[in-house]
Amino acid sequence: MDDIHFRVMDFKETIENLIATDISPTTLMAIDRLFMDIGDINRESMAEIQDSQIEEMAVNLWNWIITNNIGLVINEEQKAKVRHVACKLIRMCEHPDASEEAIHRQILMNTKTGKGWVNVGNVVLADDFFQSAITSLEKLYSKITQRSPTEEHVMVQKNTVERDLLKVLSYQAEAAVAGGDFQKASRCILRCKDMLVRLPQMVCYLHTVCYNFGLQTYRENKYEESCFWLSQSFDIGKTDGNSVEPGMLAKVLRLLATAYLDWDGSEYRDKALNIINLANKEQLDPVGLFLKVKILLKGEIGNEELFQNVMEILHLGMTMNFCLNIVKLLMDHERDSVGFYFLKIICEHFQSSEDTSKAQLLHIDMLLQRKEDLFAKEKVEEIIIGHQTGKPLASELIGYFHNIIWKQAARSFEVHNFDDALHWYCYSLRFYAADQSDLDLAKLQRNMASCYLHLGQFDKAKDAVIKAAQRDPRNIFTQFYIFKISIVEGNSGRALQAIFSLEYLLTTEEQNENNVSTKRTSGVMLFCLAAQFALENGQQVVAVKALENLAKYSEEPPQVLTALKCLFRLCLPRISQMPESENKRQEMDRILAYFNTALLNLTQLFEGETWTLASKINEAHWFRKTAWNLAVQCEKDPLSMREFFVLSYKMSLFCPSDQVILIAQKTCLLMAAAIDLQQGRKASTAFEQNCFLNRALDLIRKCRDIWNVLKTTGDFSRDPCETLLILYEFEVRAKLNDPLLDHFLEPVWELPTLESKAFETIAALAMEMPACYPSIALKALKKALFFYKRKESIDVVRYSQCMHSLVNLLVPDGVPNTELCPMEEIWGNFEDALIFISQTEGYPEMEVLCLMIKSWNIGIFLYSERMYVSTEKWCGLALRLLDYLGSLKSTYETQVRKEKVRVDGMTQGIERFYLALSKDTTLPSLTRKGS
Repeated sequence: MDDIHFRVMDFKETIENLIATDISPTTLMAIDRLFMDIGDINRESMAEIQDSQIEEMAVNLWNWIITNNIGLVINEEQKAKVRHVACKLIRMCEHPDASEEAIHRQILMNTKTGKGWVNVGNVVLADDFFQSAITSLEKLYSKITQRSPTEEHVMVQKNTVERDLLKVLSYQAEAAVAGGDFQKASRCILRCKDMLVRLPQMVCYLHTVCYNFGLQTYRENKYEESCFWLSQSFDIGKTDGNSVEPGMLAKVLRLLATAYLDWDGSEYRDKALNIINLANKEQLDPVGLFLKVKILLKGEIGNEELFQNVMEILHLGMTMNFCLNIVKLLMDHERDSVGFYFLKIICEHFQSSEDTSKAQLLHIDMLLQRKEDLFAKEKVEEIIIGHQTGKPLASELIGYFHNIIWKQAARSFEVHNFDDALHWYCYSLRFYAADQSDLDLAKLQRNMASCYLHLGQFDKAKDAVIKAAQRDPRNIFTQFYIFKISIVEGNSGRALQAIFSLEYLLTTEEQNENNVSTKRTSGVMLFCLAAQFALENGQQVVAVKALENLAKYSEEPPQVLTALKCLFRLCLPRISQMPESENKRQEMDRILAYFNTALLNLTQLFEGETWTLASKINEAHWFRKTAWNLAVQCEKDPLSMREFFVLSYKMSLFCPSDQVILIAQKTCLLMAAAIDLQQGRKASTAFEQNCFLNRALDLIRKCRDIWNVLKTTGDFSRDPCETLLILYEFEVRAKLNDPLLDHFLEPVWELPTLESKAFETIAALAMEMPACYPSIALKALKKALFFYKRKESIDVVRYSQCMHSLVNLLVPDGVPNTELCPMEEIWGNFEDALIFISQTEGYPEMEVLCLMIKSWNIGIFLYSERMYVSTEKWCGLALRLLDYLGSLKSTYETQVRKEKVRVDGMTQGIERFYLALSKDTTLPSLTRKGS
């Protein structure tokens, strides 16, 4: 109960605030809230509020929506909601003994609320209010009858109530028609019709209501209902001969006849004919006469009877234009004999009129449509001679004449009868001789030029084009015919100039055109025709320019893609024969631009619905494969190769992601990334290098995503992609000084698939400028050595090269790098090498010598640091390695044995040994072998 009380108080407060405050964005929310709440509120829930207060709320709300200028803020539906709420509040205060004033107010509010709901299309809510209004009207009528003052006064009041009741019933019928309830609507209107005996002043109103219902249902193709309403409209209009004008009654009957005709022309033709005859008796009108002929033509009326009916039209004094429309109607229904004979009579009947020429032109047009060319030519000659000898055509008919002639010429042109087309164009040209100011003369010259070209009469074609250019040089079609003449003459320079002019006109004059789209479409069509014409005549250079413009300006993706495919087929063979040069580089840039245009249009093609999906995918495959082939051919141009691989990858994104496409995508991205890395190594500045490296990193990430998908489709254990991705990404991160480099390598160290070669590469990349990560290089080389020794068949040479790299890293320039690795660990690596040498055959002699010299130099370094015990150990290691030298052993052994070192005191022995070896100045210069 408390909740209901709170809601009522909130409802009351909302109404008061709505009325008291200005219109704001919250106003609409408040209206919607009131409309939703009113359904849950009744008189019992508002028991604490007196009737007078509720009535005051309702009236204030009603007046607020009527008196305030809120039409621009609150729409009709919102207004209907406000009236709805006010009306519901008033209903709560209804009493059996309500005053006549209160009942009048209820009638007004219910009627206007219902009408408001009808206007916004909610006929269900509207009917409820109309029914309430009818109930109130009946109650008011009863009160007036019971009161019985003077008889005259009662009759006036009762008449007023009945008039209001008729209007409410018509509104209820309107709602029913809108809701498709024909039975209810017809009951309401028939009740209104019965009331007209007492309300003759409402005849015109109800007649109009029924006509509107008939028109509405006719437009909805509800012909049976439309016929009912129009019949009622006519019957009501006839009840009082003074209320409805005959013209309006005739209008109703014409629509009624049309409705019967459209409903079923064969079954109701006679009925429609009777109705239209009745309409013409009510008021003679051209529309009614035209409709009568149309109805007659629906039947099997004979030509003689038909002719008598159309002759009646002439006798009724109709205008010549109307009579000509009857002729067209006859012709459209294949009553040619009647039509031509009637046309002849029209010309004789109106021979003194200035409009006779219009009938003559229609005669020519009809003859041509029926292929009576010879007779039509005679009539055309008469028109031209008359125009040139004092009987000129009216200005508004000149265009009609040319239109007829040009349409016939176009028909001949379409069937390749170019001689006949020229004949008709010459008729038009003769007419222009008397009126040379018309700019369409240039268009005529162009059309004639086209005919001459097809007939092989090139001189005449050229002459016609020159005349067209003199009159209309800025016309795109003029430039097109200049182009065609130039091609025929073999003048490729002038043909190219015409293409440039055509492009200029298309781009610079679009701003001044009212119909930009039409002109652009025409220009694109001309580029297409120009390319085709140039190719047919062996002018490939010109064709390329036309195709480029076609691809540039066309807004149809399929057309653009077709043009680009033609360009590729024309340009690629020529470019492939060109030597490496700046010209070839420029040509490759053009090809790249073509591909970028193709990429854009492929996107649009896949967004559209014109082509089937299979056709779209085929287009994408064509461009993908072409880009791939170009990339493979660009061995000497890595930058272009990179771009073509990337384009091939982008084109492949439109194709289904099967295994073949995934492999192609992976390869494209790997190749492009490799080229970016290569360019990064050669970059002259740090900024340029970073650009290449970041670009490569983006490609590597995309490739890794594809590789992860590809691995799920089959066995790719032999594919080096995983290794390459790791090496590529490591190089990028190392050279970009990535702080997360160690984190990136954590899973790499544990990968079982990486081989020794990969770890050697990581080591080399870790020390390649600008990278410098000796600890990573050390770990990688140890991993590589470990994997070498695990193999059943050890590659001794590769192992020795890897050990060489490790020794150079640990002992650069003869000095141990103890910051990188402690001396004990360095000693362990040398001992491992000695053990491997002692147990393996084929260890390269130069690598053994390198190890011996490194060992000896370490001993010398330690000697200089007064670390004599360590010195003896390292020099002893050098002597042990000496035993494994081959051809070089005798050289170094002789020098060593001459001293016969006796270690009485460590220092003396070491000094003599050092002096013996230091005399040899022919030690080979060892170079680092790349991994």
